[in-house]
Amino acid sequence: MKKHNFSAGPSILPQEVLLKASTAIVDYNDSGLSLIEISHRSKDFVDIMEKARALALELLGLEGKGYKALFLQGGASSQFLMIAMNLLEKRAGYLNTGSWSTKAIKEAEKLDDIYEVASSANANFNYIPKGYDIPEDYDYFHCTSNNTIFGTQMKEFPNSPVPMVCDMSSDIFSRVIDYSQFDLIYAGAQKNMGPAGTTLVVIKEDILGKVSRNIPSIMDYKKHIGAGSMFNTPPVFAVYTSMLTLEWLKEQGGIAAIEKENEKKARLMYSEIDLNPLFKGFASKEDRSDMNATFTLQNENLKETFEAMLKEAGISAVNGHRSVGGYRASMYNALPLDSVKALVEVMSELETKA
Repeated sequence: MKKHNFSAGPSILPQEVLLKASTAIVDYNDSGLSLIEISHRSKDFVDIMEKARALALELLGLEGKGYKALFLQGGASSQFLMIAMNLLEKRAGYLNTGSWSTKAIKEAEKLDDIYEVASSANANFNYIPKGYDIPEDYDYFHCTSNNTIFGTQMKEFPNSPVPMVCDMSSDIFSRVIDYSQFDLIYAGAQKNMGPAGTTLVVIKEDILGKVSRNIPSIMDYKKHIGAGSMFNTPPVFAVYTSMLTLEWLKEQGGIAAIEKENEKKARLMYSEIDLNPLFKGFASKEDRSDMNATFTLQNENLKETFEAMLKEAGISAVNGHRSVGGYRASMYNALPLDSVKALVEVMSELETKA
């Protein structure tokens, strides 16, 4: 049976990518060696790393604009502290829109003073705050573009008077925006780019070297830039698979093309949520994420029936996060429109049975 994978992360990858990656595990480029057993200093892997970094900048439209792309270990969570270590001298401003921004604030507070410019915690993070001010004397402003757990997404970004840092873990490469408005972007690969194990960091070099603290080498962006993302042994398989996914995205027509597909999926999903009286969306309509649709079943007596229908249709991983409950349909770049249609058909069929 065909499976429809709505997992929030690790998440669906293109089938072509999985096939190429699986072949490389056994024999990379007819070398007689597995990708995961060759030296990361070999020409084969150095070429992979350089291509992955170049593709990231190309797709984001940041080539030749003073940015460097890094593929690092430790997940996006390690960036919560690494960013503060490299950029925080006196004070920074954070927009709190969910679980991950809350954790980012907690880690940065270990180093210095953090100011919460705005928060949507008062409504369990079901909207994106607006109309806040970012003080001009701060070291940087941090935001999260898409909130996987709560299903909200920033549709516009502030005109920040200070360097802007953005956690794009769950919507990077999914929509056309001016990425040059950010001075640092980071994203765990496992939601829209590759398998768990690496994190993409895209950073404008001229914001570095301005803090007085002695930064540990492994936490120093300048050290990683100088070493071409290979200051220590990189996560070779995660980087390779991310490179394949970026190649796939380029073949689809890049971000502009994939954005149109993502908009189709989101429109179809939210239309069913709004028109079907059995379901209710969690996130504020104006802030709904195109990547993660969160919704609840209005009549809990139908829960068992609904979930049996989902299983029969081959629909996987739509249970909501414990912070929200209900259901969550994660519609990342690699999820085909047919999978969203399958989920909507089950929801519609449930209405006829109720």
